[in-house]
Amino acid sequence: MKEIEELVRISRKYGQDSRLVIAGGGNTSYKNEEKLWVKASGHALATITEDGFAVLDRALLNPMGEKVYSADVAQREEQVKNDLASACITRDRRPSVETSLHNCMRFAYVVHLHPTLVNGLMCSAQAEERCRELFPDALYIEYTDPGYTLFKKVYDRTEAYRAARGEEPHVIMLQNHGVFVGADTTEEIERIYADMLQRLEEALSEPLPEGEVPIGEEVCEVIPAIRQMLSRKGRGLKTLKVTNNALVDRFCQSEEAFGKVAAPFTPDIIVYCKSEYIYLAADSTEALLQQAEQKIEEYVARRGHTPKVLLMRGIGLVAVGDHAANAGIITDVFTDALKVAAYAQSFGGEHPMTAGQIAFIDNWEVENYRRKVSAGTTAGRMNGKTVIVTGAAQGFGEGIARELMKEGANIVVADLNETAGMRTADSFNETARNNRAIFVKTNVSEMASLQNLMRTTILHFGALDTFVSNAGVLRAGGLEAMTPENFEFVTRINYMAYFYCAKVASHVMKIETQYDPEYFADIVQVNSKSGLRGSKANFAYAGGKFGGIGLTQSFALELAPFRVKVNSVCPGNYYDGPLWSDPVNGLFIQYLNAGKVPGAKTVDDVKEFYLAQVPMRKGCNPLDVTRAILYCIEQTNETGQAIPITGGQVMLS
Repeated sequence: MKEIEELVRISRKYGQDSRLVIAGGGNTSYKNEEKLWVKASGHALATITEDGFAVLDRALLNPMGEKVYSADVAQREEQVKNDLASACITRDRRPSVETSLHNCMRFAYVVHLHPTLVNGLMCSAQAEERCRELFPDALYIEYTDPGYTLFKKVYDRTEAYRAARGEEPHVIMLQNHGVFVGADTTEEIERIYADMLQRLEEALSEPLPEGEVPIGEEVCEVIPAIRQMLSRKGRGLKTLKVTNNALVDRFCQSEEAFGKVAAPFTPDIIVYCKSEYIYLAADSTEALLQQAEQKIEEYVARRGHTPKVLLMRGIGLVAVGDHAANAGIITDVFTDALKVAAYAQSFGGEHPMTAGQIAFIDNWEVENYRRKVSAGTTAGRMNGKTVIVTGAAQGFGEGIARELMKEGANIVVADLNETAGMRTADSFNETARNNRAIFVKTNVSEMASLQNLMRTTILHFGALDTFVSNAGVLRAGGLEAMTPENFEFVTRINYMAYFYCAKVASHVMKIETQYDPEYFADIVQVNSKSGLRGSKANFAYAGGKFGGIGLTQSFALELAPFRVKVNSVCPGNYYDGPLWSDPVNGLFIQYLNAGKVPGAKTVDDVKEFYLAQVPMRKGCNPLDVTRAILYCIEQTNETGQAIPITGGQVMLS
């Protein structure tokens, strides 16, 4: 049907505009005489297809406006839900809770959105007065608990509007909620919304604060500690996302400024961000952490769950998610709330929901269902953990990172190769569930670059649970061929950079373990079988790897009291990876040219020489290595080890 194609088009258009829709909110519909197509719960307007709409029988929907339901609230809501379910033709899709509102507007198309500008007005102290001034033909509805109560009020007011004016209201404004727009064509819907937003823009007395605001240097000392405060005592590992800009900073400056956003404005904010938030401000890192610990524990004792939003002077907005996707949604929704508060100052100041209204939403079954859908599903041995993998743009590192991503980890791809690194992170996110991947351009041989890596990781995920030191280089050659420059280059990356990485990673990890007595963190070096025995005409590489195991054992002894485990995994040859198989500069070519394999005339001769040394007759691959890394992470009584993954080529005695 071309009408449904138009419904999908306009839904996507508005759903992809963050000024109008946040976190997949809002809903749209099309109706004819017999049926209503309305967005189903759990589907986002931005990506919706025809299959994302529930289809209902209007012959069963139409009587609901006049039907008498139970006076008992819980029983009434159950009766209404059952009537909606009975009317639903597509049994596999739960229709939007606002289906009845869509049905009672007598237009073919209805688009319900929560535009930030609209809510700046509708969540203000002068909402009704200024709404009548700016939109005299709109039907204004004061805040009413959603569900049947709201539907019945809108139904009755719409009937009265028709009787008084002899026409249908195109616009229904809902205090502390949003707006419904109806028309018989999508073009008319678009015209009404464009006019509405223009009028509101012109009515603003001041624009939104804009511009970047630097995040304080103390963020790397504070956020990992707070992450563990939030995650300990069986609460599950949280993912934190830190944001700051001129808008956020405006509400972080003082308790008074925070008070303007201390209570939710709309039901959506409660669904994603809960209804109470924490404000933190102190003159020192130590005082800030003491304040955070006290307020978090008091919050959990009072509310029974961890806070979703913290506003911190000098740092900004901290979103606390059960996973990375959740933290991103919380960031978007609460940032939108800050915009609403700022816009509301043009209309007499902010007007949050009351305690009673908040309590209804907190306990309403429909909103609890939305929370469950938003939470999504997780599955994996690394859920909630954040892992940095150096040298992860390609090769072994990319394979290890990909396998850890499959296990639910948030992945930081740290590599010098910006093009490949960004492509790799993007490919990870295409198949991610609720975890996320980012790329950070990193030179592991420079401390400043590694410190930026730590800071960026903390801003995106709030913590560092595992550091996989994988970046490495190889320059083959015997004593006659090896230049001092090549020897120094190999040693700087394979040996010294491991020290640099362990230094910056362990600093963050010791902060985390300090605030959670049951928490363990991990540093895992991807070493090599060449770190377990010498390698002919490859001494620069082998020497650095031998030294790396010495570092692992020494780091393990130093960090054990802090519950930071340090281990090495020692893979055999990854024959299918670019390190070995690159046709220009791969090891097969290098070893052939260096004469490392006696009598070898071709690359195939070199390959066969190495396979013959492996009892399992196979090369090592990223999955083999990842399984060893997972072992290192999951056990809590193994540190300072060098674990061979060589198909039996190297056996420890």
